[in-house]
Amino acid sequence: MENKTNKLIAAQYQLFTISENGERTLVEETTKEQPFVFITGFDAALDALEERLENLNRGDKFDFELDKEKAFGEYEPSRVIELNKEMFIVDGQFDSKNIFKGAQIPLKNEDGNFFIGTVLEIGDAAVKVDLNHPLAGKKLNFKGYIIENREATKDEIKTMLSHMNGGGCGGDCGGCEDADTMRVDADITTTKTDAADITSIREVAADTTTKTFLQINAD
Repeated sequence: MENKTNKLIAAQYQLFTISENGERTLVEETTKEQPFVFITGFDAALDALEERLENLNRGDKFDFELDKEKAFGEYEPSRVIELNKEMFIVDGQFDSKNIFKGAQIPLKNEDGNFFIGTVLEIGDAAVKVDLNHPLAGKKLNFKGYIIENREATKDEIKTMLSHMNGGGCGGDCGGCEDADTMRVDADITTTKTDAADITSIREVAADTTTKTFLQINAD
C-alpha cells in the first residue's frame, strides 16, 4: 500500500461563482497574512481542490474551474428542514445572539455527524434551516498562488487530528473552544439527515481555522 506524504499547503486565492451565463461573482478572498491552510489527506479541503494544489510549488499561480459535481454538489430542496425552536433555548431564552436569519450554525445528528446549517427563517415554533452548503449548485473558479507547499511535520499532523477529534491546540490564543466545528461542512453533500435526526446545536464558533495553529513561512 502506498504511503502518501501529508503536505501542508497554504494558498492565497479568490473564489468566484460562475453563473449559467458566465458571469463571475467574488464570494471569498484570502490574503497573504491569512491564507487558506490545510494538510492533505484529512478531507480538510475539497478533493478536487486538493488534487489541483498538492503538486504545485511555492510561488506557483493557479486559475481553474470546478463544476458543481466536483465542488459542493447539487442544491437539494429536501435538505431545507424545520427544527423545533426549543432546541435553541439557552438559560430559558431563545438564543437570538447566535440564531438569526442568515446565521450559519453547527448542528449534530444522532449518529454524531456534524452539519453547518444556514438559518432561513425564524417562526413562532420552528427555525427553518438549510443544510445545503452555501455554494451547493454552483460552478466555482479558484484563482490565486501557493504560499507554502511542504511536508507537514508530526506536530502539525497531531494538531490537525486534535481539531478533528474535538481537541484544542494546547496554546493560549483563546480561540479553541469550538475549533472542532472547523470544516464540518466538507462532506455535507454525502450525508443525509432530517429534522428528527438533529439532536443538538453547538454555539457558533469564531472564525478559527487550522491556519491559527500551523506555522507558515509567508515571506
